[in-house]
Amino acid sequence: MIPRRKTRVVHKGSVPVGGDSPISVQSMTTTRTDDVAGTVAQIHELEALGCEIIRVAVPDRAAAEAIPAIRAQIQIPLIADIHFSHRLALAAIEGGADGIRLNPGNLKKPEYVREVVTAARERGIPIRIGVNSGSIRARDQLQVVEGERDIVPLMVERTLDYIRQFEDMGFHDIVLSLKASDVLATVAAYRVVASKCDYPLHLGVTAAGPPGPGTIKSAVGLGILLAEGIGDTIRVSLTGPPHQEVEVAYEILAALGLRERRRPEIIACPTCGRCEIDLPALIEQVQEAVRGAPPSLRVAVMGCVVNGPGEAQEADIGVAGGKGFGFLFRRGKLLRKVPADHLAEELAAEIRKLGEATKNNP
Repeated sequence: MIPRRKTRVVHKGSVPVGGDSPISVQSMTTTRTDDVAGTVAQIHELEALGCEIIRVAVPDRAAAEAIPAIRAQIQIPLIADIHFSHRLALAAIEGGADGIRLNPGNLKKPEYVREVVTAARERGIPIRIGVNSGSIRARDQLQVVEGERDIVPLMVERTLDYIRQFEDMGFHDIVLSLKASDVLATVAAYRVVASKCDYPLHLGVTAAGPPGPGTIKSAVGLGILLAEGIGDTIRVSLTGPPHQEVEVAYEILAALGLRERRRPEIIACPTCGRCEIDLPALIEQVQEAVRGAPPSLRVAVMGCVVNGPGEAQEADIGVAGGKGFGFLFRRGKLLRKVPADHLAEELAAEIRKLGEATKNNP
């Protein structure tokens, strides 16, 4: 891992972004923002999963007017996502938003930008300059291109131009994002802007897609940048319930050793012709068994005797399958041989025992 890029610190409510602060996890609600009850319920679910900053869409006046009621009922910082209307940005700031996201491709008039920056400075809240490749070209210049990598210089140029407008007003509570749906374009844009300023960076691959391919694109793009020391807060953009975004974000950070796991780690082989137990079914049962267990717990579920015993011995608790049976291990020691049709329940029982022991003796 390359040492983390040094940046200034910007506070989004109680959450510091940048400097030596932990890389925070963000998400965005999928509810209509003016549905206060539904939006608050979704935010509470995300808070419980470890989401640290939440963003809501503000496409109209009703959404902006819902900000105070939502803010009063949640614990994490609330960011208002603004695109075409500076008046909505001003209303969200007045309503108590902890930060604003502005898209340079959609809010261009300098006089409007000045009004929003002035209001944010008076309230003491930050602004994210959030560039998306899909909105950076002028509408009359849209064209079909091979990928999006040709647009990187324009994304960087537009970002730096917006920064200059803010800096000319003495405003420096800025976070930057330069997102494309193309992974390599995203990586290139962040690398360039990281070399040109010391503002903290919000990482993400925009419109990454459904959970399967979207998780892969996000893990690759964000993983490359984070391993290079680039990035201060992340949002994984997946099509579907936002709880998946938070779970994937923590898995990415944990895999790089940048945050602790939020749930136990399950190590499992991919299965092959040597596997002689129903491993997929066993894995499903194990996933249920580890719910609520300490996140530091490491569980190995292996399908055969080739690598299984070694992997199982290296975990806190593990099983290595054989023909009609499995060997149960706990912290390197063989516990017993278990019939295959009792593996799930006995493994679950040992997970509960170990979880309780870990809680009582952290």
